[in-house]
Amino acid sequence: MSKHVPVITIDGPSGTGKGTITQLLAQHLGWHLLDSGALYRVVAVGIEKNNILINEINKICEFAGAMEVAFGTEFEGSITLNGNEISHLARLEETAEKASKVAAIGELRAVLLQRQRDFCRPPGLVADGRDMGTVVFPSADLKIYLTASAEERAQRRYKQLINKGVGVNLRDLLQDIASRDERDANRQVSPLRPADDAVVIDTTSLTIDQVLEKVLIKVEDTVTPDQ
Repeated sequence: MSKHVPVITIDGPSGTGKGTITQLLAQHLGWHLLDSGALYRVVAVGIEKNNILINEINKICEFAGAMEVAFGTEFEGSITLNGNEISHLARLEETAEKASKVAAIGELRAVLLQRQRDFCRPPGLVADGRDMGTVVFPSADLKIYLTASAEERAQRRYKQLINKGVGVNLRDLLQDIASRDERDANRQVSPLRPADDAVVIDTTSLTIDQVLEKVLIKVEDTVTPDQ
């Protein structure tokens, strides 16, 4: 009989700090990490490079089923697609926008579902996404849902891009985030919402360290890795 592999899911919209928290938590626990959103960004980059249109669902699914993806383990690590480094492309704002549209394709989500579940390996997994706790790992040991106001998330993204030397308009960012939130929350397949048994944490007025502290308290109370 196989041993239980503990899973912690961290869901929520972009800009809530879930990527950073997932990275820090995985490092703290010494567990594997799944950045599910990056998979959809990779698909978005891939179909752009291969001139596949957003409405060519069969071609998108065929591409996603055959693509070879590798993630570096360092913070904001490398992402390779079929042997090519695409980290910069994958993190562009326009890629995030296209990834949100791609993620609404039910057939594609089905193609990527098992690939995401295959990340669950000993000693444990921390999974970051939008439907990790509701669809991909519905039996996860602990489900965290991070949220924050759209204004705060736009400010965070604005500072992040400015620090990277990327010119950006705060008002446009806020509009993009609001549009993405509405699309993600209202899509027919895997809409963005907390799992019924998720712990919801509003990060609007919290630092990363404060969020991590709250999450670690829940981990200690909930998750007992199988020794």
